[in-house]
Amino acid sequence: MGVGSLLVLLAGCASLAPATPDSNAGLPAQYLNQTADDAADAQAVAGLHWQQFFADARLRQLIGVALENNRDLRLAALRVQEAQAAYGIQRSQSLPTLAASAQASRSRTPADLSLTGQAITSSQWQAGLGISSWEIDFWGRVASLNEAALQTFLATDAARQAATLGLIGQVAQAYLGLRELDERLQLAQASEASQRESLRIFTRRFEVGAASRLELTQVQTLLAQAQSLVVQLQQQRAAQLHTLGILLGSVVDVAALPPAPLLADEAWLVPLQAGLPAALLQHRPDIVAAEHRLQAARANIGAARAAFYPSIRLTATGGTASQELEGLFKGAGRAWSFAPSLSLPIFDAGRNRANLNLTQVRQHMAVAEYENAIQNAFRDVSDALAARQWLTQQVAVQQQALTVQRERVRLSRLSYEHGASTFLEVLDAERSLLNVEQQLVQTRRALLASQVSLYTALGGGSQQVAPAPLLNEPALPDTATQAFPLAN
Repeated sequence: MGVGSLLVLLAGCASLAPATPDSNAGLPAQYLNQTADDAADAQAVAGLHWQQFFADARLRQLIGVALENNRDLRLAALRVQEAQAAYGIQRSQSLPTLAASAQASRSRTPADLSLTGQAITSSQWQAGLGISSWEIDFWGRVASLNEAALQTFLATDAARQAATLGLIGQVAQAYLGLRELDERLQLAQASEASQRESLRIFTRRFEVGAASRLELTQVQTLLAQAQSLVVQLQQQRAAQLHTLGILLGSVVDVAALPPAPLLADEAWLVPLQAGLPAALLQHRPDIVAAEHRLQAARANIGAARAAFYPSIRLTATGGTASQELEGLFKGAGRAWSFAPSLSLPIFDAGRNRANLNLTQVRQHMAVAEYENAIQNAFRDVSDALAARQWLTQQVAVQQQALTVQRERVRLSRLSYEHGASTFLEVLDAERSLLNVEQQLVQTRRALLASQVSLYTALGGGSQQVAPAPLLNEPALPDTATQAFPLAN
């Protein structure tokens, strides 16, 4: 048996990590507010790239800028490299550290200390290779720590992917909010212009005695309300631009981007099917991350259990030694040492037991976090489906209300012009029309936002997220990429 085979045999071990605990998150068979069409397989959603889901060219351009420049996403990628490096450090403990050494010494012993009664000058030259305190992993402690480090790395990468999908959703929501404010601002400015023209007309009528001061003040009041709304919307739009700029990581001239469709345009987003709740376990990166953290906690228990068993370490050197440099590499100068050591914990003031208890508690916490991630994901999808269903109905109702309100304005003006009603009725109708227009724009934005929320809640595009920029070393084992397809 060769030396390499012996080392592999010595390092072989049976892990003391417990079996993965069963997690009963109470996931139902289907979502609330789910239609028959939504029961289709959600695999298509996971593979739907955000560039395919968002039809607006301006929004696609903004998302691309955010993915390049967002600071939080950059930090998440660096955390992946940090976890990869930590895994490399831990993995290096599985194999012995082989170091070359060379030493030279020369000494003189005075005559009164020499056994021969004469002064002696001596030299010693040494060169060799050595293994320093390598732990032979009989009980799987090192292997369990390696597994924990690997699972932590995979969890970090899954968290980066979750952050990527979250950023895409945040940019889309912020942009939809900006488009809502733009449309509401246009409506408010149009109302302001209309009321300013009405004020000009009634000022002239008042001057010639055809209108009362009360009617004039009523028109002035409506104009002031329209002006106030314009100012409020401009302030909100400026704040929304600042929010979008933070997400993008840079200042972007929105006016220079391609024209954006109205919120009523049907070409904003691609229709989605929610699929079944079980698909979330594969397509939501945050759930995948929680699962990897659960596996890491399980491996840490194995390492804590192995600490109760004897620790066997090996220190060995081999090389050559000689009193003369020219004789250093001659056959007669061969030298070696072999020093195995065994350490059995007898009394540690309860440290190992406390460490085991700590890892077990952390595993229970990881199970709870995993179940919580599943339940939150189910709630996110159910909320988005409910919002899509009811907001669709709200848009239809408000569209009818807008039609009715426009007719009311027309009829109230005709009634006032024929002297059948006061101008107050006209003002009230126009004020109500502006409110309905504003509410309709807000509801249309909320409907689109619910579809964006459904896309991110289903892990939309998770299979299309670009891999993190990894370090050259260490390379991941094949089993890691098989267990974590999102990293491909």
